[in-house]
Amino acid sequence: MASRGGQSQQGEAVDLGTLSAQQLSAVKKQLDTEVEHLSSSYAQLAAAQAKFKECLRVVQLGGSTLDKEKPILVPLTNSLYVKGRLADPDRVLVDVGTGFYVEKDTKSAAEFYEAKVKELAGNIQGLEGIVSAKTNNLRVVEEVLRQKVLAQGSGGASGGQAS
Repeated sequence: MASRGGQSQQGEAVDLGTLSAQQLSAVKKQLDTEVEHLSSSYAQLAAAQAKFKECLRVVQLGGSTLDKEKPILVPLTNSLYVKGRLADPDRVLVDVGTGFYVEKDTKSAAEFYEAKVKELAGNIQGLEGIVSAKTNNLRVVEEVLRQKVLAQGSGGASGGQAS
């Protein structure tokens, strides 16, 4: 039955109707964990994309609005800032990952951040599809489990009356 089939870890179809209620509960628990983990990953990707969008906005606005004489606050930590001045408002340091910084002109920095935003958008879209598929699988498993529990309940009740 295609509508009641799931995917095992090897990718082969499994007829959920042949599984016991205990096995279905285990599958449901695993799918719950996977959906929770994927949703967390989705939120992290969306947060990273928002940060890159903010960096892009600052780089695009920064070069035109900043001058060498105007003081700025430079972050040393998340809660510690010092006063400073830009040596060259048309050049910025870009964090390219794992603590490495590259000096770029504002146009190159904007291109870098645009590429990052686009890459993350693709990853987010792919993850949305996976989360949707896993959520649908979870609903199917929950429905089959509910039917099994109801069938066991009514079978147990009628079996008890016949004895």
